[in-house]
Amino acid sequence: MSQSIDAVRDYWNRRPCNIRHSPAEVGTKEYFDQVETRKYFVEPHIPGFAGFPDWKGKRVLEIGCGIGTDAVNFVRNGADYTAVELSSESLDITRKRFELFGLDGRLLEGNAEQLSELLGGETFDLIYSFGVLHHTPSPERAIGEIRKLIKPDGELRIMLYARNSWKAAMIEEGLDQPEAQFGCPVAFTYTEQEVRDLLTGFEIVDCRQDHIFPYQIEPYKQYEYVRQPWFESMPDEMFRALERQLGWHLLVTARPV
Repeated sequence: MSQSIDAVRDYWNRRPCNIRHSPAEVGTKEYFDQVETRKYFVEPHIPGFAGFPDWKGKRVLEIGCGIGTDAVNFVRNGADYTAVELSSESLDITRKRFELFGLDGRLLEGNAEQLSELLGGETFDLIYSFGVLHHTPSPERAIGEIRKLIKPDGELRIMLYARNSWKAAMIEEGLDQPEAQFGCPVAFTYTEQEVRDLLTGFEIVDCRQDHIFPYQIEPYKQYEYVRQPWFESMPDEMFRALERQLGWHLLVTARPV
């Protein structure tokens, strides 16, 4: 991959992920509440995949916390939480969020490909990363670092972009792009076999697809949820079947071996 980690960092510093999920003033309680509501409305599979209540009293490492929506839910459910985030802009917002809501967690700026330099000797019950590792120039290196930090009976839960998906097909035809903002420097996609090849040192417990974004973009920018006509006419059970077959999100659960 020709892109550098600096290019990735600069990209996400210019516009942290989900920063526009609310029209309220950034950093206010109203803003964070609206960000959380919108995120889990658009991506309702996240809470079930993360399993926030399951990690009470457990050591959780999140790689790429963004502006902290999943982070606050791990902490609210009693996790001993650490985040490593590449984007200083994202991390500043997460710190404000924790302070505003009176939450405790360790929030560190760092690179997923150098975790052991930051956290050497520490181990975690859960290492969680949702939509992040496919944006680092060397995901293989990041997985190698994760393997050093996970407990022998720990669990890895990650979301990677799916190669065999509706969105990937649209991107290939020039009708879409990986992120809401243009010019994402690194965005790998994976087949299930490529995920298995990537996760050296892990046994995959579950690997499934989910999530097709069904809304028209312009109304969505105005916080209105108007489905594309082809999805509007589709029965819910048919849409969910399509998501299971062609979803953009590969939800992977694995354990070290």
